[in-house]
Amino acid sequence: MTSLLLVLSLLLILSYGAFTWHYLANWKGSARWPRNPRLEHSLLGLLLLVQAFVVVVPLSASGGLSLGVGHALSVMVWIMLLIYWTCSFFYKVEGLQLFMMPLAMAALAFAIAFPGRHMVSDLSNPAFVLHILVSMLAYSLFAIGALIAVLMLILERALHHRRVSMLARQLPPLLTLEKMMFQVIAVGFLLLTLTLLTGVLFSEEVFGQAAALTHKTVFGVISWLIFAGLLLGRRLKGWRGKVAIRWALAGFLSLMLAYVGSKVVLELILQRG
Repeated sequence: MTSLLLVLSLLLILSYGAFTWHYLANWKGSARWPRNPRLEHSLLGLLLLVQAFVVVVPLSASGGLSLGVGHALSVMVWIMLLIYWTCSFFYKVEGLQLFMMPLAMAALAFAIAFPGRHMVSDLSNPAFVLHILVSMLAYSLFAIGALIAVLMLILERALHHRRVSMLARQLPPLLTLEKMMFQVIAVGFLLLTLTLLTGVLFSEEVFGQAAALTHKTVFGVISWLIFAGLLLGRRLKGWRGKVAIRWALAGFLSLMLAYVGSKVVLELILQRG
């Protein structure tokens, strides 16, 4: 990482930390500066532009595509933030900030410490490029769905025990969160389906052989089955509440084992590019 990218990454970490402090202080009622959603939205948009530069430059390093674990995670978290920023135009997404801002800080710090060594030099195959773009978007959507599921769990427990916490007071109604979660998961499921299909096509066209039954493939298919079961259960049996939350989190965990788990093992433990 160049000195410019390092400085920008550190500035972004400090900025997201300031955002986190600002939100928490306002929720506690001890903030010096009151909430200004329009200004906050504009500042976050500016940070996303800076972060786009930070995550794109390392990706295209050395004439190829750097898909190391740190770079890949920073790109996915940036996509998550971009989706969150866009959705805030149309939905009340209060509460997600408490997760999104620290997550952005952690991803940027992780990319500095563990950028990874996975380089892809052949970008001439459109199926491969499509596979990468769609898979990152799908993983980011499912991550947001998992965060919403966690918020639903927090709100449900608060309502059940009749103790409304600071975070629970900021959240949208439970039914609104549930609707958002299923909308995000439905779109993510379509993209995950396309990811698996393009993965098979990419394997046959680039390597000249069918997709191998690897750890990544197995957990990818398991996560697809879990999300398919969740969406069918919702449509046919009206699944909601804790049942839907458990299925959503289980599907996301399987997906992370498929992608992040394999990258962490290969690059950080086994030291393979």
